[in-house]
Amino acid sequence: MTTRITHFETHDIRFPTSLTGDGTDAMNTDCDYSSAYVTIYTDSGLIGHGMTFTIGRGTDIVCHAIRQLAGRLVGRDPESFFENMGKAWDWMCSDSQLRWIGPEKGVIHLATAAVNNALWDMFARARGKPLWKLIVDMTPEELVNATAFRYITDVLTREEALAMLTAKEAGKREREALVTEVGYPAYITSAGWLGYSDEKVSHLTKEAIASGFNHFKMKVGADFKDDLRRGKMIRSIIDDPANYPSGFKDPSSPELAGKNAGPTGAVLMIDANQVWDVPQAIEYVTGLAEIKPWFIEEPTAPDDALGHAAIRRALKPYGIGVATGEHAHNRIMFKQLFQAEAIDVCQIDSCRLAGVSEVLSVLLMAAKFGVPVCPHAGGVGLCEYVIHLSVIDYIAISGTMERNVLEFADHLHEHFPYRCTMNKRGRYNVPSNPKEGYSIEMYKESIAEFEWPNGSYWVGVRGGKVEST
Repeated sequence: MTTRITHFETHDIRFPTSLTGDGTDAMNTDCDYSSAYVTIYTDSGLIGHGMTFTIGRGTDIVCHAIRQLAGRLVGRDPESFFENMGKAWDWMCSDSQLRWIGPEKGVIHLATAAVNNALWDMFARARGKPLWKLIVDMTPEELVNATAFRYITDVLTREEALAMLTAKEAGKREREALVTEVGYPAYITSAGWLGYSDEKVSHLTKEAIASGFNHFKMKVGADFKDDLRRGKMIRSIIDDPANYPSGFKDPSSPELAGKNAGPTGAVLMIDANQVWDVPQAIEYVTGLAEIKPWFIEEPTAPDDALGHAAIRRALKPYGIGVATGEHAHNRIMFKQLFQAEAIDVCQIDSCRLAGVSEVLSVLLMAAKFGVPVCPHAGGVGLCEYVIHLSVIDYIAISGTMERNVLEFADHLHEHFPYRCTMNKRGRYNVPSNPKEGYSIEMYKESIAEFEWPNGSYWVGVRGGKVEST
């Protein structure tokens, strides 16, 4: 009997993180971590969950776009999508009227991410596997067919991708066994939000050290003197052997080479969230060279590939790299960043890119150009998502995780039944529940409490319901 997609639901879910300063940086000063969430239903009981991360106002606009896109799936057999997810992705992006208001960027692309992610979640659940396992078990031909290739074949053809994946086949099972045993390396962002007090930053940094982390990120860009002071304070903590009673890493080890690691092997990264023009970025970061950051993340406008290249060239003598990607709106932007030799670190986002099929295209390009992938995960649901993507990259695509670190932010995981977890080595545990799909299912109670505008939390804040618009 053929299964059909019958209907879908969308939810505008907003968490009041602005009250505690979580997520604050030089550009985004009042973040309410939010989710434009969709659940797709079938007549067989099979479901798929997907979401796009936002920070408050405008989530309703993304939900409206999701409804426009998800409506096209109703009545379709999901198996017809599963047999070639790359072709399905092309079809999802092909509605000419909806495409016009992108194309493949902005709100429409964010909405496409939620819907494509939901379809992948449904696919993994249908096969009884976590998403990463579904994909690494694919043959190279199947994985190529699952990938979006339009507009990138001048740097990566389907034939090249097939050869790359085939070459990695031999060691896949050994890599799967290793990452399942030791976990995937991570870095911590939660200690370095710009709105935190020195006392809170100090406490959280020491707590992160005790949890096994040796890569730390802080936000910069609002005030140079304050950034330098805070950077020195964090460095004094992470470089102090007394804070590592169980030992620390060798700063000359291959995994830390070129990362400006301190005497304990600790690495500091800085993130400006797009606040500077190109000359400002060069001057500002040069002034922070004494705190020895590994890279500056998002130093300028996310669409400026040549600007990032200029910043990278100027900072190279100081041993400081450039990272970006959380706001690179599609695979074409990443293609240009690679072509221009503009970045040292590729930072994919599971929701800014339009779902798994487009993420696969960027992972393949990064592997071809030899650029490590360190995904963005500073937001609700993103950690749950990106651990799958990093494990796919390691096992099936790049074959390496020695220099890669996946962002971790310790916020809002309690709203997900299949939440991400960390081990004592400061590494993500690999998702293992065969029922969890893409791990983004949210508790119904969380939706009921934090849905905007009439969830119980927001009604309590306002003192009464409002009419939905």
